[in-house]
Amino acid sequence: MAETLTAIILTFNEAMHIERCIRAVRGVAKRVLVIDSGSTDETVDIARTNGAEVLQNPWKNHATQFNWALDNAKIDTDWVLRIDADEVLDPALQSAIAVFIAAPPSAVNAVILRRQIVFLGRPIRYGFFYPLHNLRMWRHGQGRVETRWMDEHVKVQNEASVVLNGTLVDHNLNDLGWWTTKHNGYAMREVYDIIDTRMGGEATDFSGLSSGARAKRFAKNRLYARLPRMVRPMLYFVYRYIFGAGFLDGREGFYFHVLQAFWYRTLVDAKLLELEIRAREKNMTAYDLLVSEGILVKR
Repeated sequence: MAETLTAIILTFNEAMHIERCIRAVRGVAKRVLVIDSGSTDETVDIARTNGAEVLQNPWKNHATQFNWALDNAKIDTDWVLRIDADEVLDPALQSAIAVFIAAPPSAVNAVILRRQIVFLGRPIRYGFFYPLHNLRMWRHGQGRVETRWMDEHVKVQNEASVVLNGTLVDHNLNDLGWWTTKHNGYAMREVYDIIDTRMGGEATDFSGLSSGARAKRFAKNRLYARLPRMVRPMLYFVYRYIFGAGFLDGREGFYFHVLQAFWYRTLVDAKLLELEIRAREKNMTAYDLLVSEGILVKR
């Protein structure tokens, strides 16, 4: 028996992307739900014109915004799809989702999508970056986004998943200045999670994560985090660019792997050091400082 799907898209000033995203999911989703956090451009009007339902909620981070949608949008479909405004389902994935929804196996409660990043107009295929297996669809009521500031994953208890053919394409149309500004913000959010993890935050709990997410979290928390800070970004770049053959992604790939592997990871460590220095100046731990500023909640 055919089942139904709700696609949830989080937005803030996504006028450049939102129509493309909605059109890609409209053929497979019974309901397209946009959760907007106060866009000042034409995002909301474009979304409604293209048949999406729009709800408004103030922004804190991706996890809280998405879970707010799960709790408040009165979802009545069998399945939920998480998709970003700058992502699209390619035709093969649209077909695969349609076939799956038409007759989903009763034992399956989660769906893994194959994600690919486009950078400076070039699909990134190497550096262990394609395909990125992301749990993005799940039976409604059986999954939630873990409460993290950054790199949050969907947790589905007793996961029984399938991987669909086709590609979830992450193709942001903004310029490189926008990309670096976004990653500057991401770096600070990663620092919050690093400090929270030290105190036994949710990132230390691997239960409910997909196998791919567990492996990534293990490598990040148990391996990468134990390497010397001034060495690990370079080692990570070499791992991706040399051992992962990132050099085969051409000049666009060179800039992507340098920026996303070396520059970004170095920026995270620099911001972590900055926070630790600021905390020491106040005779506090970094954790207590973030609690005092209302960023983390005391455990």
